[in-house]
Amino acid sequence: MRAIAAGILTFFSLFLTVAGARSAERWAELPAFPAMPAPKTSGMADVNDIKMYYAEYGEGEPLLFIHGGLGNTDVWGNQIAEFARDHLVIVADSRGHGRSTRSQQPFGYDLMTSDYVALLDYLKIDKVTLVGWSDGGIIGIDMAMKHPEKLTRVIAQAANVTTDGVKPDVMSNKTFNDYINVAGEQYRKLSPTPNEYEAFVNQISQMWATQPHWTAAELGKIAVPVTLAIGDHDEAVKLEHTEMMAKDIPGAKLVILEDASHFAMLQDPKGYDAMIRDAMAGR
Repeated sequence: MRAIAAGILTFFSLFLTVAGARSAERWAELPAFPAMPAPKTSGMADVNDIKMYYAEYGEGEPLLFIHGGLGNTDVWGNQIAEFARDHLVIVADSRGHGRSTRSQQPFGYDLMTSDYVALLDYLKIDKVTLVGWSDGGIIGIDMAMKHPEKLTRVIAQAANVTTDGVKPDVMSNKTFNDYINVAGEQYRKLSPTPNEYEAFVNQISQMWATQPHWTAAELGKIAVPVTLAIGDHDEAVKLEHTEMMAKDIPGAKLVILEDASHFAMLQDPKGYDAMIRDAMAGR
């Protein structure tokens, strides 16, 4: 009996060790969105055919953070706290996201990029370093192609430039589905149309089905400095696709974020902030 008991204890000890190791993998978890610092200024800007929420923090060289699809500015709480110490940090909720309104005009990356260009004009900001995550990174690459005069550089994390850069099984991933659920909760809390999350998702999904679809020739014309970052456990974007982007965009630098997924800014804020500072320093 002692031998059996000892064997059971050994089994459960190993089980708990393995389970603990699994739960400790930060790339498999979706941390809570951090608390947001109080902004210096905030408001609703009349941009194209919508009202766009924005907020500004700190002073210095302008740094624009653009969140990913279904999200909102609150994902950047850690980065705002870090970079507002020595930069003017601008964040905004993209069209239809968070506190911003949407119209019946179909979603498109060119349209969303034009929203941000109009916002910078509204704020009287000439050029920014743009840090974009997922859809925000795609907007950054679009701006680099269409409005390079607005950019000092682009730092794009987990972006894709064709639809086949997205992993086909992303919607079966637990962490990614956790994010979709959190995004829905936040939409219902923040949006001026809180009961229309499903309609909003359907509307933006029509864009995701066909966009972006840029060619290597188009990417090859980018003259703005570009850093491409991707987590080594990204649930949504293929690593080989990001590697292809780095080859097609002249002078682009590729950074692999270790032990991080699509949600690296939440999982490893210190490492993420260091990546941004290195990119701004040209390292």
